[in-house]
Amino acid sequence: MPFTFEFRFKDGVLCCRLIGEVTDEVLKDFFRTGSQHALREHPSAGVVDFSEVTSFDVAAQTIEQLAKAPPVLRDSNLRRVVIAPSPGIYGMMRMFQMKGSGTRPGLHVVQTEREARAILSVQDPDSSFLT
Repeated sequence: MPFTFEFRFKDGVLCCRLIGEVTDEVLKDFFRTGSQHALREHPSAGVVDFSEVTSFDVAAQTIEQLAKAPPVLRDSNLRRVVIAPSPGIYGMMRMFQMKGSGTRPGLHVVQTEREARAILSVQDPDSSFLT
Protein backbone atom coordinates (compact mmCIF):
# COMPACT_ATOMS: atom_id res chain seq x y z
CA MET A 1 0.00 0.00 0.00
CA PRO A 2 1.55 3.33 -1.04
CA PHE A 3 -0.15 5.23 1.80
CA THR A 4 -1.52 4.78 5.32
CA PHE A 5 -4.00 6.62 7.53
CA GLU A 6 -4.12 6.72 11.31
CA PHE A 7 -6.47 8.72 13.50
CA ARG A 8 -4.85 9.93 16.73
CA PHE A 9 -7.81 10.14 19.12
CA LYS A 10 -5.73 11.87 21.81
CA ASP A 11 -4.93 14.81 19.53
CA GLY A 12 -7.83 14.54 17.06
CA VAL A 13 -5.34 14.47 14.19
CA LEU A 14 -5.78 12.44 11.01
CA CYS A 15 -2.22 11.31 10.19
CA CYS A 16 -1.46 10.26 6.63
CA ARG A 17 1.80 8.90 5.24
CA LEU A 18 2.79 8.31 1.64
CA ILE A 19 5.36 5.56 1.11
CA GLY A 20 7.65 4.58 -1.75
CA GLU A 21 6.87 5.63 -5.31
CA VAL A 22 4.24 8.33 -5.69
CA THR A 23 2.71 8.91 -9.12
CA ASP A 24 -0.23 10.98 -10.36
CA GLU A 25 -2.58 8.03 -9.84
CA VAL A 26 -1.26 7.22 -6.36
CA LEU A 27 -1.73 10.84 -5.27
CA LYS A 28 -5.25 11.02 -6.73
CA ASP A 29 -6.17 7.74 -5.01
CA PHE A 30 -4.67 9.07 -1.77
CA PHE A 31 -6.98 12.12 -1.92
CA ARG A 32 -10.07 9.97 -2.62
CA THR A 33 -9.25 7.60 0.23
CA GLY A 34 -8.35 10.45 2.59
CA SER A 35 -11.74 12.06 2.06
CA GLN A 36 -13.44 8.83 3.18
CA HIS A 37 -11.32 8.71 6.36
CA ALA A 38 -11.98 12.37 7.13
CA LEU A 39 -15.74 11.91 6.84
CA ARG A 40 -15.63 8.86 9.12
CA GLU A 41 -13.23 10.16 11.79
CA HIS A 42 -14.13 13.90 12.00
CA PRO A 43 -10.57 15.08 12.74
CA SER A 44 -9.75 18.50 14.18
CA ALA A 45 -6.52 18.67 12.15
CA GLY A 46 -4.53 16.70 9.62
CA VAL A 47 -0.94 15.91 8.73
CA VAL A 48 0.40 14.39 5.52
CA ASP A 49 3.92 12.99 5.69
CA PHE A 50 6.07 12.56 2.57
CA SER A 51 9.17 11.48 4.56
CA GLU A 52 9.12 7.91 3.27
CA VAL A 53 8.60 8.77 -0.41
CA THR A 54 11.43 7.39 -2.55
CA SER A 55 10.18 8.65 -5.92
CA PHE A 56 7.79 11.53 -6.67
CA ASP A 57 6.69 11.43 -10.30
CA VAL A 58 3.69 13.77 -10.14
CA ALA A 59 2.90 16.37 -12.81
CA ALA A 60 2.41 20.01 -11.89
CA GLN A 61 -1.00 19.78 -13.58
CA THR A 62 -2.04 17.04 -11.15
CA ILE A 63 -0.96 19.18 -8.18
CA GLU A 64 -2.97 22.11 -9.54
CA GLN A 65 -6.01 19.88 -10.22
CA LEU A 66 -5.93 18.47 -6.68
CA ALA A 67 -5.46 21.95 -5.19
CA LYS A 68 -8.62 23.12 -6.96
CA ALA A 69 -10.61 20.07 -5.81
CA PRO A 70 -12.54 20.08 -2.53
CA PRO A 71 -10.17 19.55 0.41
CA VAL A 72 -9.95 16.22 2.20
CA LEU A 73 -10.76 18.00 5.48
CA ARG A 74 -13.93 19.85 4.47
CA ASP A 75 -13.83 22.48 7.27
CA SER A 76 -11.61 25.27 5.96
CA ASN A 77 -10.79 26.35 9.53
CA LEU A 78 -8.99 23.11 10.38
CA ARG A 79 -5.21 23.14 10.63
CA ARG A 80 -3.36 21.04 8.06
CA VAL A 81 0.33 20.32 7.77
CA VAL A 82 2.32 18.69 4.99
CA ILE A 83 5.74 17.31 5.94
CA ALA A 84 7.92 17.45 2.82
CA PRO A 85 11.60 16.98 3.66
CA SER A 86 12.94 16.72 0.10
CA PRO A 87 13.37 19.96 -1.89
CA GLY A 88 11.43 18.69 -4.93
CA ILE A 89 8.39 17.53 -2.97
CA TYR A 90 8.56 20.63 -0.78
CA GLY A 91 8.37 22.83 -3.89
CA MET A 92 5.40 20.90 -5.31
CA MET A 93 3.57 21.08 -1.98
CA ARG A 94 4.19 24.84 -1.75
CA MET A 95 2.60 25.13 -5.20
CA PHE A 96 -0.33 23.05 -3.89
CA GLN A 97 -0.55 25.39 -0.88
CA MET A 98 -0.65 28.52 -3.06
CA LYS A 99 -3.13 27.12 -5.61
CA GLY A 100 -5.44 25.80 -2.88
CA SER A 101 -5.22 28.72 -0.46
CA GLY A 102 -8.86 29.67 -1.00
CA THR A 103 -10.18 26.39 0.42
CA ARG A 104 -7.20 25.47 2.65
CA PRO A 105 -6.16 28.67 4.45
CA GLY A 106 -4.82 26.69 7.41
CA LEU A 107 -2.36 24.64 5.33
CA HIS A 108 1.31 24.72 6.31
CA VAL A 109 4.14 23.04 4.40
CA VAL A 110 7.14 22.14 6.57
CA GLN A 111 10.25 20.01 6.28
CA THR A 112 10.25 18.22 9.65
CA GLU A 113 7.88 16.35 11.92
CA ARG A 114 8.98 18.60 14.78
CA GLU A 115 7.66 21.65 12.90
CA ALA A 116 4.38 19.83 12.24
CA ARG A 117 3.94 18.93 15.92
CA ALA A 118 4.52 22.57 16.92
CA ILE A 119 1.93 23.88 14.43
CA LEU A 120 -0.65 21.30 15.50
CA SER A 121 0.11 21.65 19.23
CA VAL A 122 0.51 17.91 19.68
CA GLN A 123 0.68 17.21 23.41
CA ASP A 124 3.53 14.69 23.42
CA PRO A 125 6.38 16.30 21.45
CA ASP A 126 8.71 13.32 22.01
CA SER A 127 6.46 10.74 20.38
CA SER A 128 6.41 10.12 16.67
CA PHE A 129 3.40 11.45 14.84
CA LEU A 130 3.10 8.46 12.64
CA THR A 131 4.02 5.08 14.01
